[in-house]
Amino acid sequence: MLIRALFIYITLTTVAVALHENTFAVFELKEQLQMLYINMWELLLQLEYVTPDQRLVVYEEIEHLKQQIIQTIDLLKQHDQHQHP
Repeated sequence: MLIRALFIYITLTTVAVALHENTFAVFELKEQLQMLYINMWELLLQLEYVTPDQRLVVYEEIEHLKQQIIQTIDLLKQHDQHQHP
């Protein structure tokens, strides 16, 4: 019984130390990036059926999403560079 408890303790300690300190932040950023990509695909599909005056609004939304995607990727890169200098 003591050996099992010691083994579990060592395993949990190793896992806790081995993971990045910003694991949850990175997970959230990746999840956000996936949502942004899905939204971008939806906007690109909207271009197939919008009217010419609505097209300008969709272009603006695409540009805004593009900036958000770039910012999210930059944050992911910063986290990675912080973890792996």
